[in-house]
Amino acid sequence: MKKDKIIFWVATVFIFLFEGVMPALTGHTELAKQGVSHLGFPDYFRIELNIFKILGSLAIIIPQVPARVKEWAYAGLGITMISAFIGHWAVDGVNGQTFFPLVILAILVVSYVYYHKLRKPVL
Repeated sequence: MKKDKIIFWVATVFIFLFEGVMPALTGHTELAKQGVSHLGFPDYFRIELNIFKILGSLAIIIPQVPARVKEWAYAGLGITMISAFIGHWAVDGVNGQTFFPLVILAILVVSYVYYHKLRKPVL
């Protein structure tokens, strides 16, 4: 059980830092604006995406958040990572940056799986 908690918290903190803290600190920079416009999205989408990524990452890391909200947060963050992969693939083709969202998605899946392992009642 202790190993499961460690795996869950390491994965979840990584997602929180990458999907919550980084967008909060860098989402307004010129590089972030160029990255979103490069993929063909309007600037308001960048702001909307950052807000939902921050809220979603807060939802999965705060223990008091209800389970149903956490499920939606995991789903939303997962859709974001899959969409980022598809967007980079469609615009830039296959390169190192194309597969990075899938790495983050894999860590998100680990967090999700261990979230459910820890929620199971011990018999």
